[in-house]
Amino acid sequence: MRNELHPKSWNEIKTNDSWALFKIMGELTNGFEKMSEIGPCVSIFGSARTKTDHPFYQLAVDVAEKIVNHGYGVITGGGPGIMEAGNKGAFQGGGTSVGLNIELPFEQHDNPYIQKGKSINFDYFFVRKVMFVKYSQGFVVLPGGFGTLDELFESITLIQTGKVDKFPIILVDSKFWGGLFEWIKTTLLEEYGNISEGDLDLVHLVDTPDEVIAILDQFYDKNNFTPNF
Repeated sequence: MRNELHPKSWNEIKTNDSWALFKIMGELTNGFEKMSEIGPCVSIFGSARTKTDHPFYQLAVDVAEKIVNHGYGVITGGGPGIMEAGNKGAFQGGGTSVGLNIELPFEQHDNPYIQKGKSINFDYFFVRKVMFVKYSQGFVVLPGGFGTLDELFESITLIQTGKVDKFPIILVDSKFWGGLFEWIKTTLLEEYGNISEGDLDLVHLVDTPDEVIAILDQFYDKNNFTPNF
């Protein structure tokens, strides 16, 4: 026989949900105030599990350093792996290095390459993602897992549906991303028609830091730096 929730318990849950709104508002307000001061930045995404001796780690360092050398700051998720590499490259290049840290029971902790005063902690993934999308002038996505895919596809969806203005989404390492991109093209587009052909142009597939910079510079030669919504 199914357990039924006592009416009083259900009312208590509803009350707790209402109070959670104040915590969410606090995170949004704190994020907006701090992020509005950082200037044009590019977000770098990738796995928290990537070790410091892995080629992807050094690739992320090189990409981030080149990004700040071209006048952009760098935003990451603030943790280890590719996130740490992104902040490290920005730090080495003398540029803005921001970390949007999320409270998790494993994996996540602040890395040492975030500038003082530019590490922001979040409890809610969705609030954190608002900051990434609103204040990033581009997404550079290195190999990662479910979290990286979540951030990638949400950004594509927001641009596709016109909820935010278009900004560059750049996938780094064609060997890692090529199979996914081919599946999107052959299965989603050609076989089932679930996306439009123009949607493929929302994503760039590259292999080198120079290609990342070329795409960013080409886009912003024609567009202004602005918050995305």
